[in-house]
Amino acid sequence: MVRDMDGREARHAARMARKKAIVDQRIADAQEERGVLLVNTGNGKGKSSAAFGLVARALGHGLRVAVIQFVKSRSDTGEEGFFRDQPGVAWHVMGEGFTWETQDSARDASAAQAAWAVAAGYLADPAIGLVVLDELTYAFKYGWLDLGEVLDTLARRPEGQHVVVTGRAAPLGLVNVADTVSEVGLVKHAFQAGVRAMPGMEF
Repeated sequence: MVRDMDGREARHAARMARKKAIVDQRIADAQEERGVLLVNTGNGKGKSSAAFGLVARALGHGLRVAVIQFVKSRSDTGEEGFFRDQPGVAWHVMGEGFTWETQDSARDASAAQAAWAVAAGYLADPAIGLVVLDELTYAFKYGWLDLGEVLDTLARRPEGQHVVVTGRAAPLGLVNVADTVSEVGLVKHAFQAGVRAMPGMEF
């Protein structure tokens, strides 16, 4: 038994040594420093929540942050309640709410275009280290914004500026130019079982 344990430990150590060599080489090869475009998409919960986690991380490193929300219209969310009082954060709730609630495509389009004008200002400002474009993907789905114009603005942003885009059904053009894309899948959701949106969990 002791001999078997010794053999397993030796094999494990050898595997970890090979893995460490691969990881170390990848770290050595990754020398470029620039802003990253990250897309959180998919049907599961957590896309915006993950983006707000990056807001906290960026602030911890002394970066200035701008958050523009393209669909949400409520200003009683826990994330806004916390971050709006933090130095270095500009928080803009600019949506009209869910499309099935507004039932007014012209008003939704106008709100999205106004939100994009605000976002474009931050995307041209080298003093802003992170821009969160929350639920931006819906502006493409419903034709509120031109994808080419948005991609051009993202491409011309300051070199060190990071951007996070959230929302379902990210268009292929956005996915193709993004540096990192995470697809959040849905396995189950409490709402499907009749649990209402709870403060601190859903908003």
